[in-house]
Amino acid sequence: MRSHALAAVGLALCAALFFTMTYVLNRSLVAGGGHWAWAVILRYLITLPLLALVLPWQGGLGRLPEELRRYPRAWLLWSTVGFVLFGLPLTWAANSGPSWLVAGSFQSTVLAGPLLAPFIYRDERRRLAWGSVAIGALILAGVFALQWGHAHGKLDAGDWLAMAAVVFSAFAYPLGNRMLLLHLEHSGTPIGAAQRVFGMTLCSWPLWLVLAVVTWWLVGPPHMRDVWLAGGVALSSGVVATVLFFRATDMVRREPTALAAVEAMQAAELLFASVIGAIFLGEAWPSGYSALGALLIVVGIALFGWVSGRAAAGHDAAVRTLRTDRGA
Repeated sequence: MRSHALAAVGLALCAALFFTMTYVLNRSLVAGGGHWAWAVILRYLITLPLLALVLPWQGGLGRLPEELRRYPRAWLLWSTVGFVLFGLPLTWAANSGPSWLVAGSFQSTVLAGPLLAPFIYRDERRRLAWGSVAIGALILAGVFALQWGHAHGKLDAGDWLAMAAVVFSAFAYPLGNRMLLLHLEHSGTPIGAAQRVFGMTLCSWPLWLVLAVVTWWLVGPPHMRDVWLAGGVALSSGVVATVLFFRATDMVRREPTALAAVEAMQAAELLFASVIGAIFLGEAWPSGYSALGALLIVVGIALFGWVSGRAAAGHDAAVRTLRTDRGA
């Protein structure tokens, strides 16, 4: 239904707002003298107990314990990809570039789904959705225009390296999410969004604990300020945003274009980051190329939402034009 798809897009947009705090708080931690490794390690260590508090209001554990006992390898693998390989480079980039650069680079995730689909599936979903790629490229063009304007046309080697790290992260996150959804599709186990986030966080914990020991040995223990800032990231991004985003993908997991639209809403993070930076950090409002980039992102988001609604309302032509990885 059209309203169903639009509701999922709305949830994804709310998730983008909470995800934005990741860039702001990570940058604040690093700028205040904290180590970037503690930012990401503490985030996931704190996220698990916070999720445990949320679960009773989200149906409890449900069939998650049974699922983890039956398929530990799949959960350990894709939790590592979706959380560890996502979190490490993204947070490292906070040490190498400004928050707007990190937020902007991560919007390459709008192309991750369509480009990964041919490598993930073995059925009709394997087709490369050129229409989705085209709209994603429009959003990505806006992202780079916004970045170019912020940097006044002077991106140095450190900026490009930070972007490369975040682009890697931008592909790891949807890959882990989509592959675990595909696994659940094959196993047939009904797992809700909160249970899925809790399970992935739990399965990533062994590696985070190892990294915590190594970081403690190499750079020393974290400061209390680091713990509070990482706790803010854990609450806003690790719990609220992630559950909202996973819930949105669950709602449209069998609507190919709507799923692409949900993931495209993450492009709004760059707009939110610009507004927050201007209001709370005294950064300049986008102008020139930056304003043009912001406009392209808004247009791209609107196109995804419009096509999503048409596809969900039963317009087969739109589905055929922008078919992507249904069921991810």
